[in-house]
Amino acid sequence: METLKFTIIKDQVQYDRYCDILENLLCKDANEEQDEIELLTLLIEKWDMEHNTFKDADPVEILKSLMVEHELKAKDLIEILNLSKGSISKILNYHKGLSKNTIRKLSAYFKVSQEAFNRSYKIKNEVNRPVKYASQMNTKKNIIEVGL
Repeated sequence: METLKFTIIKDQVQYDRYCDILENLLCKDANEEQDEIELLTLLIEKWDMEHNTFKDADPVEILKSLMVEHELKAKDLIEILNLSKGSISKILNYHKGLSKNTIRKLSAYFKVSQEAFNRSYKIKNEVNRPVKYASQMNTKKNIIEVGL
């Protein structure tokens, strides 16, 4: 019986080795190894799904990390997500949350589970930003009104 060239990934060493092999095959751009490329991609994605849960990072941190890994800039996300420059900026600066559609597009583009992006995280509130002491101002206003 012929031994398999690739098997299900069982540890980090094997995962790293398969990633290196896949990278070399992709750099060659060899069509004759297309089956190997597809098999390695499948095995690596399976390992990623089971071992990379991204539990410690919020969706924006994950997005920024993936952008660095894929050598993308914010302007590249405009085309990928079909959003405006302002919307991308707001997302990356925690001023706007990720919509369901954006989560789907990010998941498909980076080949990551939607769960990585579909988590709550703190958004900076812009509504009260211009009025730093809004609660105190309302109190003063009420005092003045009562005094009249």
